[in-house]
Amino acid sequence: MKDDVARVSLSTAFWYWLRLGFMSFGGPAGQIALMHQELVERKRWISEKRFLHALNYCMVLPGPEAQQLATYIGWLMHRTWGGVIAGGLFVLPSLFILMGLSWVYLTFGSVPAVAGVLYGIKPAVTAIVVFAAYRIGSRALKNAWLWSIAAAAFIAIFAVKVPFPLIVLVAGVIGYVGGKYAPGTFVIGSKHGAAAQLHGPALIDDDTPTPRHALFTWKRFFIVLASFVVIWLVAIATLAALFGWNGALTQMAWFFTKAALLTFGGAYAVLPYVYQGAVEHQHWLTGLQMIDGLALGETTPGPLIMVVAFVGFVGGWTRAIFGPDALLLSAVVASTVVTFFTFLPSFMFILLGGPFIETTHGNLKFTAPLTAITAAVVGVIVNLAVFFALHVLWPQGLHGSFDWPSLVIGLAAAIALFRFKAGVIPVVLVCGAAGLAIRLLV
Repeated sequence: MKDDVARVSLSTAFWYWLRLGFMSFGGPAGQIALMHQELVERKRWISEKRFLHALNYCMVLPGPEAQQLATYIGWLMHRTWGGVIAGGLFVLPSLFILMGLSWVYLTFGSVPAVAGVLYGIKPAVTAIVVFAAYRIGSRALKNAWLWSIAAAAFIAIFAVKVPFPLIVLVAGVIGYVGGKYAPGTFVIGSKHGAAAQLHGPALIDDDTPTPRHALFTWKRFFIVLASFVVIWLVAIATLAALFGWNGALTQMAWFFTKAALLTFGGAYAVLPYVYQGAVEHQHWLTGLQMIDGLALGETTPGPLIMVVAFVGFVGGWTRAIFGPDALLLSAVVASTVVTFFTFLPSFMFILLGGPFIETTHGNLKFTAPLTAITAAVVGVIVNLAVFFALHVLWPQGLHGSFDWPSLVIGLAAAIALFRFKAGVIPVVLVCGAAGLAIRLLV
């Protein structure tokens, strides 16, 4: 069996990663489960122990862990190009699909049928965000101290409007100090338990020596780091030279570079930061458009953080970067720029840190600062749910009328998610159909 798998070529892996890019629905948990089933159980390209070891590293990083896991395995199997192909194909199908959906949204969003579908999807998205807060909170908030951090984070961002990066920094400091003086309070294990058994010989097995390209050396470390810094500097300098530092594309590149480094806890955790910058400060899109973008992101494959491609698309269209006669070109370029700068750090973390992680095959554990940050993330996600609920239930503002049909749809979505464990895609589709029916009947 091992000899069969050992002949896996880069082209064979390419077609697998491409197929995965079109199938990766269900958020990070579903995407990781799909990779585990294919790579560990069926194809046996990697053993379960090595798979979980890579996953634990990706869990500690900012950024989409499923995409980083694909990058890690692709790199381990086929060197740098293998990682670039695996991680890139995890993202590209979603990017192209979202571009198409974003164009339909901006072009036909006012058409009654499209507006009706979006009307039903918005309360569903609110329920999905609440469910995300519950899922993360049930794992992360194991004691009163962590509950207090979550509550403080919610108050800080909701009432005091503290920037998300500052909340992450303060939570990390609290976790660092708490880890020294109360280590038991800030200990959290891996989010994914080990499976009951291994699945036989694999290309990268438990006792397979680390490939030569994955061995850690300081020389390689600094070469990789310098390469990514140069790529980033050249890209952002080119944008600044063409459009100026205050140009929309340059500001998008700078903003989403920062966002990419703050995505601890997944996409839901960074969305409030994206909202603050993209909606409140830069005015690339409106709050309601942000909700619509999240709804579209939930219905497409790939990591949920791909909603940033929608933000870039709408921002490029709104700003008419290349003039009023080239709105589509402006939107496509902006969406591409945003996606590039959002995911560039993810590739850097894997190609830079992978060799160090391969020096040991023991399971990594969450650090105390990360535990505190995860607790704060729960409070931030609750704030996002409150924001969505206010805009969905009072579409004209708190002084306007209350939208009862949206409440009914949202409660139905919540019951489906919490009580019946329904998938996100069916919930979104059913709620969209309900919204369309309501709009056609009323």
